[in-house]
Amino acid sequence: MTTDLRDARPGRVLVVEPISSGTALLSAARDLGLETVVASFDADDRRLPDRVRQDIDTLVTVDTNDEAALTRAAIRLHEDGGLLGVLPGFEFYVPAVARLAARLGLAGVAEDSVEQVRDKSAMRRRIESAGLRVPRWAAASSAAELAAAEHVGFPCVLKPTDSAGSVHVSRADNRAELHRAYRLLAADSRPDLGRRLDGRVLVEEYIDGPEVSVEGCVSAGGEVAIVAVTRKLLGPEPYFVELGHIVQAGLSPTELDAVEAYVTRAVTALGVRVGPFHCELRLPGGEPVLIELGARMGGDHIPDLVRLATGVSLPHLAVAAHTGLPLDQSRLPTGVPAAPHAKHAAIRFFTAPGLSRYRAVSGLADLRTRPEVLDVELYLAPGEPIAPPRDFRCRIGHAVYTTDSYADAVEFGHLIDRGVSFE
Repeated sequence: MTTDLRDARPGRVLVVEPISSGTALLSAARDLGLETVVASFDADDRRLPDRVRQDIDTLVTVDTNDEAALTRAAIRLHEDGGLLGVLPGFEFYVPAVARLAARLGLAGVAEDSVEQVRDKSAMRRRIESAGLRVPRWAAASSAAELAAAEHVGFPCVLKPTDSAGSVHVSRADNRAELHRAYRLLAADSRPDLGRRLDGRVLVEEYIDGPEVSVEGCVSAGGEVAIVAVTRKLLGPEPYFVELGHIVQAGLSPTELDAVEAYVTRAVTALGVRVGPFHCELRLPGGEPVLIELGARMGGDHIPDLVRLATGVSLPHLAVAAHTGLPLDQSRLPTGVPAAPHAKHAAIRFFTAPGLSRYRAVSGLADLRTRPEVLDVELYLAPGEPIAPPRDFRCRIGHAVYTTDSYADAVEFGHLIDRGVSFE
Protein backbone atom coordinates (compact mmCIF):
# COMPACT_ATOMS: atom_id res chain seq x y z
CA MET A 1 0.00 0.00 0.00
CA THR A 2 1.35 3.45 -0.94
CA THR A 3 0.11 6.93 -0.17
CA ASP A 4 0.75 10.32 -1.66
CA LEU A 5 -0.49 13.08 0.64
CA ARG A 6 -0.69 16.65 -0.61
CA ASP A 7 -1.98 19.79 1.04
CA ALA A 8 -4.76 18.74 3.41
CA ARG A 9 -8.08 20.52 3.76
CA PRO A 10 -10.62 20.23 6.57
CA GLY A 11 -12.50 16.94 6.33
CA ARG A 12 -11.74 13.91 4.17
CA VAL A 13 -13.89 11.75 1.92
CA LEU A 14 -12.93 8.30 0.63
CA VAL A 15 -13.95 7.23 -2.89
CA VAL A 16 -13.45 3.56 -3.71
CA GLU A 17 -12.36 2.85 -7.29
CA PRO A 18 -13.68 5.93 -9.16
CA ILE A 19 -14.50 4.89 -12.73
CA SER A 20 -16.78 6.41 -15.38
CA SER A 21 -19.06 9.00 -13.75
CA GLY A 22 -17.55 8.13 -10.36
CA THR A 23 -14.49 10.21 -11.21
CA ALA A 24 -16.64 13.35 -10.98
CA LEU A 25 -17.02 12.73 -7.23
CA LEU A 26 -13.41 13.81 -6.77
CA SER A 27 -13.71 17.30 -8.22
CA ALA A 28 -17.08 17.69 -6.48
CA ALA A 29 -15.50 16.87 -3.12
CA ARG A 30 -12.74 19.41 -3.69
CA ASP A 31 -15.36 22.03 -4.66
CA LEU A 32 -17.01 21.39 -1.29
CA GLY A 33 -13.75 21.98 0.56
CA LEU A 34 -12.96 18.33 1.27
CA GLU A 35 -9.71 16.43 1.02
CA THR A 36 -10.04 13.57 -1.44
CA VAL A 37 -8.81 10.07 -0.66
CA VAL A 38 -9.00 7.38 -3.33
CA ALA A 39 -8.68 3.63 -2.84
CA SER A 40 -7.79 2.01 -6.15
CA PHE A 41 -5.99 -1.01 -7.57
CA ASP A 42 -4.64 1.50 -10.12
CA ALA A 43 -3.60 -1.13 -12.66
CA ASP A 44 -5.03 -3.03 -15.64
CA ASP A 45 -8.65 -2.02 -16.27
CA ARG A 46 -8.77 -0.37 -12.84
CA ARG A 47 -5.98 2.08 -13.65
CA LEU A 48 -6.99 5.61 -12.73
CA PRO A 49 -7.24 8.02 -15.68
CA ASP A 50 -4.43 10.57 -15.75
CA ARG A 51 -6.96 13.41 -15.96
CA VAL A 52 -8.34 12.70 -12.47
CA ARG A 53 -5.06 12.45 -10.58
CA GLN A 54 -4.95 16.21 -10.04
CA ASP A 55 -8.13 15.87 -7.96
CA ILE A 56 -6.65 13.23 -5.63
CA ASP A 57 -4.99 14.30 -2.39
CA THR A 58 -4.25 10.81 -1.05
CA LEU A 59 -3.99 7.71 -3.22
CA VAL A 60 -4.17 4.38 -1.42
CA THR A 61 -3.13 1.54 -3.70
CA VAL A 62 -4.99 -1.61 -2.65
CA ASP A 63 -6.81 -4.49 -4.33
CA THR A 64 -10.34 -3.09 -4.10
CA ASN A 65 -11.76 -6.52 -4.95
CA ASP A 66 -10.22 -7.84 -1.71
CA GLU A 67 -12.76 -6.53 0.77
CA ALA A 68 -10.66 -7.49 3.81
CA ALA A 69 -7.68 -5.50 2.49
CA LEU A 70 -9.92 -2.57 1.56
CA THR A 71 -11.47 -2.59 5.04
CA ARG A 72 -8.06 -2.58 6.74
CA ALA A 73 -6.95 0.36 4.61
CA ALA A 74 -10.14 2.33 5.36
CA ILE A 75 -9.87 1.70 9.09
CA ARG A 76 -6.31 3.01 9.07
CA LEU A 77 -7.43 6.11 7.21
CA HIS A 78 -10.28 6.67 9.64
CA GLU A 79 -8.00 6.25 12.65
CA ASP A 80 -5.44 8.60 11.12
CA GLY A 81 -7.42 11.81 10.89
CA GLY A 82 -10.94 10.50 10.31
CA LEU A 83 -13.25 10.32 7.32
CA LEU A 84 -16.47 12.30 6.84
CA GLY A 85 -17.81 9.87 4.30
CA VAL A 86 -17.09 6.95 1.98
CA LEU A 87 -18.58 6.55 -1.51
CA PRO A 88 -18.43 3.86 -4.20
CA GLY A 89 -16.81 5.07 -7.42
CA PHE A 90 -18.48 2.29 -9.42
CA GLU A 91 -21.40 -0.12 -9.22
CA PHE A 92 -19.34 -3.14 -8.18
CA TYR A 93 -18.19 -1.47 -4.96
CA VAL A 94 -21.59 -0.50 -3.56
CA PRO A 95 -21.83 -3.50 -1.17
CA ALA A 96 -18.28 -3.19 0.17
CA VAL A 97 -18.70 0.55 0.71
CA ALA A 98 -22.01 0.06 2.53
CA ARG A 99 -20.34 -2.38 4.90
CA LEU A 100 -17.39 -0.01 5.33
CA ALA A 101 -19.70 2.88 6.16
CA ALA A 102 -21.51 0.78 8.77
CA ARG A 103 -18.19 -0.35 10.26
CA LEU A 104 -16.94 3.25 10.53
CA GLY A 105 -20.24 4.74 11.70
CA LEU A 106 -20.69 6.79 8.51
CA ALA A 107 -23.73 7.40 6.31
CA GLY A 108 -24.41 4.70 3.73
CA VAL A 109 -26.88 2.33 2.14
CA ALA A 110 -28.48 0.13 4.80
CA GLU A 111 -26.03 -2.72 5.44
CA ASP A 112 -28.77 -5.34 5.72
CA SER A 113 -30.22 -4.20 2.38
CA VAL A 114 -27.10 -3.75 0.30
CA GLU A 115 -27.09 -7.04 -1.62
CA GLN A 116 -30.49 -6.27 -3.09
CA VAL A 117 -29.14 -3.23 -4.94
CA ARG A 118 -26.54 -5.45 -6.64
CA ASP A 119 -28.16 -8.87 -6.93
CA LYS A 120 -31.04 -8.55 -9.40
CA SER A 121 -32.89 -11.57 -7.98
CA ALA A 122 -32.85 -10.14 -4.45
CA MET A 123 -33.85 -6.77 -5.88
CA ARG A 124 -36.96 -8.18 -7.56
CA ARG A 125 -38.03 -10.05 -4.43
CA ARG A 126 -37.86 -6.86 -2.38
CA ILE A 127 -39.66 -4.74 -5.00
CA GLU A 128 -42.40 -7.38 -5.33
CA SER A 129 -42.84 -7.45 -1.55
CA ALA A 130 -43.33 -3.67 -1.65
CA GLY A 131 -46.28 -4.15 -4.00
CA LEU A 132 -44.57 -2.74 -7.08
CA ARG A 133 -44.69 -4.38 -10.50
CA VAL A 134 -41.63 -6.25 -11.79
CA PRO A 135 -41.32 -8.61 -14.76
CA ARG A 136 -41.99 -12.29 -14.15
CA TRP A 137 -38.62 -13.76 -13.32
CA ALA A 138 -36.64 -16.77 -12.22
CA ALA A 139 -33.03 -17.26 -11.14
CA ALA A 140 -30.59 -19.86 -12.45
CA SER A 141 -26.94 -20.63 -11.81
CA SER A 142 -26.29 -23.34 -14.39
CA ALA A 143 -27.51 -24.53 -17.78
CA ALA A 144 -29.39 -27.33 -16.03
CA GLU A 145 -31.40 -24.80 -14.02
CA LEU A 146 -32.57 -22.91 -17.11
CA ALA A 147 -35.38 -25.44 -17.64
CA ALA A 148 -36.93 -24.40 -14.34
CA ALA A 149 -36.73 -20.80 -15.47
CA GLU A 150 -38.68 -21.41 -18.65
CA HIS A 151 -42.00 -20.88 -16.86
CA VAL A 152 -41.25 -17.17 -17.34
CA GLY A 153 -42.29 -17.71 -20.96
CA PHE A 154 -41.01 -16.38 -24.27
CA PRO A 155 -39.81 -13.92 -25.31
CA CYS A 156 -37.64 -13.50 -22.24
CA VAL A 157 -34.43 -11.68 -21.29
CA LEU A 158 -31.34 -13.33 -19.85
CA LYS A 159 -28.90 -11.23 -17.81
CA PRO A 160 -26.14 -11.78 -15.22
CA THR A 161 -27.35 -11.11 -11.70
CA ASP A 162 -24.57 -8.68 -10.77
CA SER A 163 -22.85 -7.32 -13.87
CA ALA A 164 -23.10 -3.88 -15.55
CA GLY A 165 -22.96 -2.19 -18.94
CA SER A 166 -25.50 -4.53 -20.61
CA VAL A 167 -22.87 -7.29 -20.62
CA HIS A 168 -24.54 -10.54 -21.75
CA VAL A 169 -28.04 -9.06 -21.55
CA SER A 170 -29.98 -10.56 -24.45
CA ARG A 171 -33.48 -11.42 -25.59
CA ALA A 172 -34.41 -15.04 -26.29
CA ASP A 173 -37.52 -15.96 -28.28
CA ASN A 174 -37.31 -19.70 -27.66
CA ARG A 175 -35.55 -22.39 -25.63
CA ALA A 176 -32.68 -22.79 -28.10
CA GLU A 177 -31.87 -19.08 -28.04
CA LEU A 178 -32.01 -19.00 -24.25
CA HIS A 179 -29.56 -21.87 -23.90
CA ARG A 180 -27.27 -20.42 -26.57
CA ALA A 181 -27.18 -17.08 -24.72
CA TYR A 182 -26.27 -18.85 -21.50
CA ARG A 183 -23.48 -20.84 -23.17
CA LEU A 184 -21.95 -17.60 -24.48
CA LEU A 185 -22.12 -16.08 -21.00
CA ALA A 186 -20.64 -19.13 -19.28
CA ALA A 187 -17.77 -19.29 -21.78
CA ASP A 188 -16.82 -15.62 -21.37
CA SER A 189 -13.69 -15.45 -19.21
CA ARG A 190 -12.92 -11.77 -19.83
CA PRO A 191 -12.40 -9.84 -16.59
CA ASP A 192 -14.34 -6.66 -15.90
CA LEU A 193 -12.50 -4.58 -13.28
CA GLY A 194 -10.74 -7.75 -12.18
CA ARG A 195 -14.01 -9.69 -11.78
CA ARG A 196 -15.39 -12.54 -13.87
CA LEU A 197 -18.96 -13.67 -14.38
CA ASP A 198 -19.96 -16.46 -12.01
CA GLY A 199 -22.72 -18.07 -14.08
CA ARG A 200 -25.62 -16.77 -11.99
CA VAL A 201 -28.33 -15.27 -14.19
CA LEU A 202 -31.81 -13.85 -14.13
CA VAL A 203 -34.38 -14.97 -16.70
CA GLU A 204 -37.22 -12.51 -16.86
CA GLU A 205 -40.28 -11.58 -18.87
CA TYR A 206 -39.59 -9.37 -21.87
CA ILE A 207 -41.33 -6.03 -21.28
CA ASP A 208 -42.11 -4.12 -24.47
CA GLY A 209 -42.15 -0.36 -24.06
CA PRO A 210 -39.97 2.74 -23.94
CA GLU A 211 -37.04 2.60 -21.52
CA VAL A 212 -36.03 5.40 -19.15
CA SER A 213 -33.75 5.89 -16.19
CA VAL A 214 -34.48 8.11 -13.21
CA GLU A 215 -31.60 10.09 -11.70
CA GLY A 216 -31.77 11.29 -8.12
CA CYS A 217 -30.28 11.42 -4.66
CA VAL A 218 -31.34 10.73 -1.09
CA SER A 219 -30.21 13.59 1.16
CA ALA A 220 -28.41 13.21 4.49
CA GLY A 221 -31.84 13.77 6.07
CA GLY A 222 -33.41 10.90 4.11
CA GLU A 223 -35.37 12.96 1.57
CA VAL A 224 -35.71 11.30 -1.86
CA ALA A 225 -35.10 13.90 -4.58
CA ILE A 226 -35.75 13.00 -8.21
CA VAL A 227 -33.68 15.30 -10.40
CA ALA A 228 -34.20 14.07 -13.97
CA VAL A 229 -35.62 11.34 -16.18
CA THR A 230 -33.45 10.06 -19.03
CA ARG A 231 -34.75 8.45 -22.22
CA LYS A 232 -32.63 5.46 -23.22
CA LEU A 233 -31.97 4.87 -26.93
CA LEU A 234 -31.20 1.20 -27.51
CA GLY A 235 -29.62 -0.70 -30.38
CA PRO A 236 -31.26 -3.59 -32.23
CA GLU A 237 -32.33 -6.65 -30.29
CA PRO A 238 -31.58 -9.36 -29.22
CA TYR A 239 -29.05 -7.14 -27.42
CA PHE A 240 -29.74 -3.97 -25.45
CA VAL A 241 -26.74 -1.78 -26.21
CA GLU A 242 -27.35 1.79 -25.06
CA LEU A 243 -26.61 3.98 -28.08
CA GLY A 244 -27.76 7.27 -26.59
CA HIS A 245 -29.49 9.13 -23.77
CA ILE A 246 -31.69 12.22 -23.68
CA VAL A 247 -32.34 14.32 -20.55
CA GLN A 248 -35.21 15.16 -19.99
CA ALA A 249 -37.11 12.18 -21.38
CA GLY A 250 -40.17 13.93 -22.82
CA LEU A 251 -42.75 12.10 -20.68
CA SER A 252 -46.33 13.28 -20.27
CA PRO A 253 -47.29 14.74 -16.87
CA THR A 254 -49.26 11.57 -16.09
CA GLU A 255 -46.31 9.33 -16.96
CA LEU A 256 -43.92 11.52 -14.98
CA ASP A 257 -46.15 11.38 -11.88
CA ALA A 258 -46.35 7.58 -12.13
CA VAL A 259 -42.58 7.25 -12.58
CA GLU A 260 -41.74 9.52 -9.66
CA ALA A 261 -44.17 7.74 -7.33
CA TYR A 262 -42.85 4.29 -8.33
CA VAL A 263 -39.18 5.23 -7.98
CA THR A 264 -39.66 6.92 -4.61
CA ARG A 265 -41.24 3.73 -3.25
CA ALA A 266 -38.55 1.56 -4.86
CA VAL A 267 -35.69 3.59 -3.38
CA THR A 268 -37.24 3.30 0.08
CA ALA A 269 -37.98 -0.42 -0.30
CA LEU A 270 -34.40 -1.18 -1.33
CA GLY A 271 -32.87 0.58 1.66
CA VAL A 272 -31.13 3.37 -0.26
CA ARG A 273 -31.24 5.77 2.68
CA VAL A 274 -28.52 8.16 1.51
CA GLY A 275 -26.69 9.00 -1.70
CA PRO A 276 -27.37 8.87 -5.44
CA PHE A 277 -29.53 6.40 -7.34
CA HIS A 278 -30.04 5.46 -10.98
CA CYS A 279 -33.27 3.54 -11.60
CA GLU A 280 -33.99 1.93 -14.98
CA LEU A 281 -37.61 1.30 -15.97
CA ARG A 282 -39.69 0.25 -18.92
CA LEU A 283 -43.05 1.92 -19.45
CA PRO A 284 -45.53 -0.45 -21.14
CA GLY A 285 -48.69 1.58 -21.58
CA GLY A 286 -47.13 4.28 -19.42
CA GLU A 287 -46.92 1.98 -16.36
CA PRO A 288 -43.49 1.79 -14.67
CA VAL A 289 -41.89 -1.66 -14.45
CA LEU A 290 -38.50 -2.11 -12.81
CA ILE A 291 -35.47 -3.14 -14.85
CA GLU A 292 -32.96 -2.40 -12.09
CA LEU A 293 -31.88 0.21 -9.55
CA GLY A 294 -28.30 1.13 -8.74
CA ALA A 295 -27.26 2.95 -5.57
CA ARG A 296 -24.90 5.16 -7.59
CA MET A 297 -24.96 7.71 -10.38
CA GLY A 298 -25.66 6.62 -13.92
CA GLY A 299 -22.72 6.17 -16.27
CA ASP A 300 -22.35 7.21 -19.91
CA HIS A 301 -21.98 10.92 -19.01
CA ILE A 302 -25.57 11.00 -17.69
CA PRO A 303 -24.59 13.29 -14.75
CA ASP A 304 -23.15 15.73 -17.31
CA LEU A 305 -26.42 15.67 -19.26
CA VAL A 306 -28.40 16.20 -16.05
CA ARG A 307 -26.30 19.23 -15.17
CA LEU A 308 -26.72 20.71 -18.66
CA ALA A 309 -30.50 20.19 -18.71
CA THR A 310 -31.33 21.00 -15.08
CA GLY A 311 -28.41 22.94 -13.58
CA VAL A 312 -28.14 20.31 -10.83
CA SER A 313 -24.82 18.57 -10.18
CA LEU A 314 -25.43 14.98 -9.08
CA PRO A 315 -21.79 14.46 -7.98
CA HIS A 316 -22.05 17.44 -5.62
CA LEU A 317 -25.37 16.14 -4.26
CA ALA A 318 -23.83 12.70 -3.72
CA VAL A 319 -20.79 13.98 -1.82
CA ALA A 320 -22.90 16.34 0.28
CA ALA A 321 -25.34 13.55 1.17
CA HIS A 322 -22.62 11.10 2.24
CA THR A 323 -20.71 13.67 4.30
CA GLY A 324 -23.66 15.51 5.83
CA LEU A 325 -22.58 18.81 4.29
CA PRO A 326 -25.10 21.38 3.09
CA LEU A 327 -24.90 21.94 -0.65
CA ASP A 328 -24.39 25.70 -0.79
CA GLN A 329 -24.21 26.91 -4.39
CA SER A 330 -22.29 29.97 -3.25
CA ARG A 331 -19.37 27.69 -2.36
CA LEU A 332 -19.16 26.15 -5.83
CA PRO A 333 -16.85 27.42 -8.57
CA THR A 334 -18.13 29.35 -11.57
CA GLY A 335 -17.84 26.23 -13.74
CA VAL A 336 -20.63 24.47 -11.81
CA PRO A 337 -23.84 26.03 -13.08
CA ALA A 338 -26.89 26.59 -10.93
CA ALA A 339 -29.10 27.08 -14.01
CA PRO A 340 -29.74 24.85 -17.03
CA HIS A 341 -27.62 25.27 -20.14
CA ALA A 342 -30.53 24.10 -22.34
CA LYS A 343 -33.90 22.39 -22.01
CA HIS A 344 -32.55 19.05 -23.22
CA ALA A 345 -29.10 17.47 -23.30
CA ALA A 346 -28.15 14.26 -25.06
CA ILE A 347 -25.33 11.90 -25.93
CA ARG A 348 -25.08 9.74 -29.04
CA PHE A 349 -22.56 6.92 -29.25
CA PHE A 350 -20.76 6.01 -32.47
CA THR A 351 -20.79 2.38 -33.60
CA ALA A 352 -19.74 0.57 -36.76
CA PRO A 353 -21.94 -2.51 -37.22
CA GLY A 354 -20.26 -5.13 -39.36
CA LEU A 355 -16.72 -3.80 -38.85
CA SER A 356 -14.10 -5.40 -36.63
CA ARG A 357 -11.78 -2.41 -37.23
CA TYR A 358 -12.05 0.89 -39.06
CA ARG A 359 -9.43 2.69 -41.11
CA ALA A 360 -11.15 6.06 -41.62
CA VAL A 361 -14.04 8.11 -40.26
CA SER A 362 -15.97 10.90 -41.97
CA GLY A 363 -18.35 13.53 -40.65
CA LEU A 364 -16.63 14.41 -37.37
CA ALA A 365 -15.21 17.74 -38.57
CA ASP A 366 -18.65 18.93 -39.69
CA LEU A 367 -20.21 17.67 -36.48
CA ARG A 368 -17.78 19.66 -34.36
CA THR A 369 -18.83 22.90 -36.11
CA ARG A 370 -22.49 22.53 -35.14
CA PRO A 371 -23.57 24.96 -32.38
CA GLU A 372 -25.58 22.22 -30.66
CA VAL A 373 -22.48 20.06 -30.14
CA LEU A 374 -20.46 20.49 -26.95
CA ASP A 375 -18.11 17.50 -27.09
CA VAL A 376 -16.95 14.89 -29.59
CA GLU A 377 -14.62 12.07 -28.60
CA LEU A 378 -13.28 8.88 -30.15
CA TYR A 379 -12.31 5.98 -27.88
CA LEU A 380 -10.69 3.81 -30.56
CA ALA A 381 -8.06 4.78 -33.10
CA PRO A 382 -8.02 3.42 -36.66
CA GLY A 383 -6.93 -0.20 -36.68
CA GLU A 384 -7.89 -0.95 -33.09
CA PRO A 385 -10.30 -3.88 -32.67
CA ILE A 386 -14.02 -3.13 -32.34
CA ALA A 387 -15.99 -5.48 -30.10
CA PRO A 388 -19.12 -7.19 -31.47
CA PRO A 389 -22.31 -5.09 -31.04
CA ARG A 390 -23.49 -6.89 -27.89
CA ASP A 391 -22.69 -4.45 -25.05
CA PHE A 392 -21.04 -1.11 -24.25
CA ARG A 393 -17.64 -2.33 -25.49
CA CYS A 394 -18.75 -1.95 -29.14
CA ARG A 395 -18.94 1.85 -28.87
CA ILE A 396 -16.25 3.81 -30.74
CA GLY A 397 -16.93 7.30 -29.41
CA HIS A 398 -19.62 9.86 -28.66
CA ALA A 399 -21.05 13.30 -29.25
CA VAL A 400 -22.73 15.41 -26.54
CA TYR A 401 -25.22 18.05 -27.67
CA THR A 402 -28.09 20.24 -26.44
CA THR A 403 -31.44 21.27 -27.93
CA ASP A 404 -34.52 23.20 -26.90
CA SER A 405 -37.00 20.36 -27.41
CA TYR A 406 -37.15 16.61 -26.98
CA ALA A 407 -38.17 16.15 -30.63
CA ASP A 408 -35.12 18.14 -31.75
CA ALA A 409 -32.88 15.99 -29.53
CA VAL A 410 -34.21 12.84 -31.20
CA GLU A 411 -33.83 14.28 -34.69
CA PHE A 412 -30.31 15.55 -34.05
CA GLY A 413 -29.34 12.06 -32.91
CA HIS A 414 -30.57 10.70 -36.24
CA LEU A 415 -28.55 13.39 -38.00
CA ILE A 416 -25.42 12.17 -36.19
CA ASP A 417 -26.17 8.58 -37.21
CA ARG A 418 -26.49 9.62 -40.85
CA GLY A 419 -23.56 12.05 -40.85
CA VAL A 420 -20.80 10.08 -39.10
CA SER A 421 -19.57 6.95 -40.83
CA PHE A 422 -16.70 4.52 -40.43
CA GLU A 423 -15.01 2.42 -43.08
